[in-house]
Parts: sequence; structure tokens; C-alpha cells
Amino acid sequence: MVIKKFPRLLHGGDYNPEQWLRYPDILEQDVALMKKAHINCVSLGIFSWAALEPEEGVYSFQWLKNVIDRLYEEGIYTVLATPSAAMPRWLTQKYPEVMTMSSMRVRNIPGCRHNFCPTSPVMREKIRALDTRLAREFGNHPGVILWHISNELGGNNTDGECHCPLCQAAFRKWLRDKYKTLDALNEAWWADFWSHTYTSWEQIQSPAPNGDMEIHGLNLDWKRFCSEQTADFVKGEIRAVKEYGNLPVTINMMTLFKHLDYGKLAEIVDIISWDSYPSWHEEETEIRQATETAFMHDLMRSFKKAPFLLMESTPSVTNWKRINTQKRPGMHMLASLQAVAHGSNSVQYFQIRKSRGSSEKFHGAVIGHDGAENTRTFREVSQVGEVLRKISDRIYPTVNKAEAAVIFDWENQWAVEDARGPVNPIKYSDTVLAHYVPSGKGQSQRT
Repeated sequence: MVIKKFPRLLHGGDYNPEQWLRYPDILEQDVALMKKAHINCVSLGIFSWAALEPEEGVYSFQWLKNVIDRLYEEGIYTVLATPSAAMPRWLTQKYPEVMTMSSMRVRNIPGCRHNFCPTSPVMREKIRALDTRLAREFGNHPGVILWHISNELGGNNTDGECHCPLCQAAFRKWLRDKYKTLDALNEAWWADFWSHTYTSWEQIQSPAPNGDMEIHGLNLDWKRFCSEQTADFVKGEIRAVKEYGNLPVTINMMTLFKHLDYGKLAEIVDIISWDSYPSWHEEETEIRQATETAFMHDLMRSFKKAPFLLMESTPSVTNWKRINTQKRPGMHMLASLQAVAHGSNSVQYFQIRKSRGSSEKFHGAVIGHDGAENTRTFREVSQVGEVLRKISDRIYPTVNKAEAAVIFDWENQWAVEDARGPVNPIKYSDTVLAHYVPSGKGQSQRT
């Protein structure tokens, strides 16, 4: 699918101006540097809930409007996010039930990301109210071209699961709808083994290390339920943003993420996007990294048999690997064009300007702490932007026709890797990637 409001290859990435509202000169510096780097698109609002709604029911959108307007004046378009990935402190203080509960039945405390229960009526209502207002304010803005729903769903410290009483009740209802009777459930799960037969729906609980994790059917159905519950949460956000206008929507997926069925999530969004962070230059896995990245590009394109978006990549380093290596000269161009060659309509980064503090202050960015343009990273980003500008008219939308197919199925992955078998554990993705590599090349590089 193409983005009708801006039918060209996108070049840009995550921009967090709410971190710089005390420094108004920063925006103007950034706009000037974005223009020099041939950036034509930024993602806004991903972690902005506290700035957009500083108090319950009190909305502050003017700063966001000023940024969107200013960028649009310079020909820089906006992918606008819904900020559900990180909750404000007032929300978690007043409504602690919105936070996830671990498999040990311990409620999380405020903080981190993706720390919300997808079943919580309070969470759903609060984000629906904010999303609806954002859509009413910006859904028809000429500079806004795409909705970015939440961020890396299921990531961080939850793996897409919440074990709270609300989720337990929803899980039991999901099971009743699927199996109809306890006899059918017991038969499907082979629950007579170890005398684990259920005689009441209320006896069923999600898998837990201090409870039951040995019923294969329970484990598999719990993963299915969690994935579907996340998808249902996303559907609610999509309905809210589409209440005013009909911009396309996307979610940013992650590399071989096990905990959500991306095949089914792909069905509810208009455009596929994903975040790519291979560990280049670790010599023993270099072929593996290139192969896995190519596989992920092809997987993303396969979901809709259409171009996708590279929503995040690093222009230089990450900050969360054991060794955060700098890309060697030329690697950024190579990796960027690999994405385009496999069907991406964009090259986008995390992030545009480095954060001055907190956990991602050393993560790669187009603009460093010094705000300078005379760096290798900035020059290489600018070169990518110039190449994308030159080729956009010739190849947009990208075309990639496969000659063979490899099936990747999340439910099979869950089932195979949870089984107790002759080989423990079986790594499903390794098996798939071994078939993806032509003529067995690089199999000795697998780790």
C-alpha cells in the first residue's frame, strides 16, 4: 500500500520534541539539520502522554500543533503516534489496576514501558479519550500522513502478558467460547495426566512458575489469548483514531518477536512496519545477521504482499547490546538499501536527536548531543537521504516478487518450542532460517 498524502520513499524517524519544550531554539536547529539530511518524515507522540494530558482530562496539544505545523512548512511530514506505550504517573497513581501483573501474581509498580493491562477497562477508556481528541485535532491535518498505534507492542518487561484477575476472567471466557464444555477442554488439553482434570471453569488459571506450566494445551491457549487480547486493544485504538478521518494505521513490529502472532495483527492494520537492529560486525554472526534481516524484510512484505515501512533502525549504535558497536563506514548505506531492495518504502531511525538523559541518552541518533553536522553519522544519513530522493520517482512503490515461499507460523513456534521432546529446546526460527539461506550458505554461522 502507498501513502496517498505523500507518495514517495520516506526518510526520517522518531522525534521527541516534548523533551525539549524548555529549549525552543532546539526545534529550529533540528529543522535546519533535518533539511540538510534530506529528512522528509518524523514520528511524533510515541511517548508523549504526560505532555499531551498532564492531568486527567486536561489536554495540552498546542505544543504538538506548533511542531507539526513548523515541520510541514518545511516539507517534513508527520507519522503521529498514539501514546499508549508509556503511561503518565497520574494514571498509574490513581488507577493502579491499569498496570500489568506478573505470572507470579505480583502487580507491577509504575514505570518502564508497555506496563499496561490490555484488558483493563480504565486503560482502554483513558487511551480512547486521548486518541479521539488527537484524531479530532490532527486526523485531517495536511502534514499528518499515518497513524502509529502504540509502540513495539508486548515488548520491554511484559512479553505481551498480564496475569491479573481481569485477564484471568477474560481468559476463562475465551476458553468457554472456544471449547463450550469442560469435557472438551479436558480432552483437548489431556488434563487427566497427573490428575489435573478441571471440574470448574473457575479452577483454570494462566500458566505460572509457582503453579502449572506443564499442560501443553494450557500454555498454547494462553499465548493465543494474550495475542488476541493485544490485538483487541489495538482495534480499540484504531477505531478511536479513525473516528475523525481515514488515515492509514500501522504498528511497529520487532525481529522474530515470539510473544504476539504478527500474522494476525497484520490483518487489522493498513500498513506493515517493523524495527530492525541487527548486530553488524560481530564477525561470528555477520552472515546470520544479514540473513535474519533479509528474512524479516521478506516476512513483513509477505503479510500484505505489499511494500512495508522500516520504522526504526539505528544510524550508528544501539545502547542495549552487550557491546554497542558503531557501524563501519558504508554499512549504513548498505543496510538501508537492503531494506529498500526487499520492499521497504522507507528508511527511518531511532532517533532524530539524542536524548540528553535517561536510558537512551547514548542510543544512536541523526543529531548528536552537540547538535553538529560535521560527524560521520550525519554525513552518512544525509547520503542515504540523497539516494532515496534520487531513486524515489523510479521505484516507488517498491516491488519485490518472490520465487519461493517459506512458511513462518507463530502458533507452530509456540507449540514446538514448548513441547517436551527428543531435543530440548527446539529453536523454531533457526529451522526456518536454515531453509531460507540458499544452498545452505551460512548455516555454520548460526548461534
